[in-house]
Amino acid sequence: MPALGVGTNRWDASGPDQARLRDTLAAALDSAMGFFDTAEGYSGGRSEIALGEAAREDGRPVLVASKFTPLRNRVTAAQFASALEATLQRLGRDSLDLYYLHYPHPFLGVGVWMRAMARAVKTGKIRAVGISNCNAAQMRKAADVLARHGILLAANQVRYSLLHREPETDGVLDACRRMDVALVAYEPFGGGAIGAGSPRGSRVPALAGTLREVAAARSATAAQVALAWLLKRDDHVIPIPGATRPEHVRENAGALRLELSAEEFAAIDRVSTPIS
Repeated sequence: MPALGVGTNRWDASGPDQARLRDTLAAALDSAMGFFDTAEGYSGGRSEIALGEAAREDGRPVLVASKFTPLRNRVTAAQFASALEATLQRLGRDSLDLYYLHYPHPFLGVGVWMRAMARAVKTGKIRAVGISNCNAAQMRKAADVLARHGILLAANQVRYSLLHREPETDGVLDACRRMDVALVAYEPFGGGAIGAGSPRGSRVPALAGTLREVAAARSATAAQVALAWLLKRDDHVIPIPGATRPEHVRENAGALRLELSAEEFAAIDRVSTPIS
């Protein structure tokens, strides 16, 4: 897996910008960020279509992850299989590199869907199994069910950024370490509060100032520094910032070349730690 991926929740095959999305995918592959995250629920499936079309036109291998949405009226393995097949058709692929349960079902939890995932692995439809928006206990449950089928839990995708550090205190990051599971971090810019150029400092002025200082000293951007902090935080963390333009991908890729010093990391850590 690349250390940094691309979120495609704003990709839309019905929009006028398909050529720009193709350029975005190409820029990501050129920058060693060939891991793309989508879901059947993004733009009503049109994100999957746009990603599939862009990948086919580029022609290079890409790693693709998508997600099964456990709607309340989805309760059977047949419904799971149908949703997976529809995702594969929209992407134009025979298999997925990673398939997530998008969130726990309100009644069924995670176990029934892990059994369905295991069947999909054995039939070659998916290569690895993930969960999303799950707590540490749900991670353990998912891993236990998969283990009965000889399959490892690969990833838990959760919100994680300098402005949302709950995975460090709710047990998820520790569980990822113990279980050797990737923590795929969505919204690594805090839902846009840390964006291209500089963070909107009205929310966390101390953090905004520190990011600007480090960025200026390193000839980088605040967004690159924020990603570099996540990458240095733990080897299990894989951020997937959303991008719909090639220049955004190239900016994000700059974080891969930015190694924060221990002092810089500590300064950012200090000003972004929530006050209890």
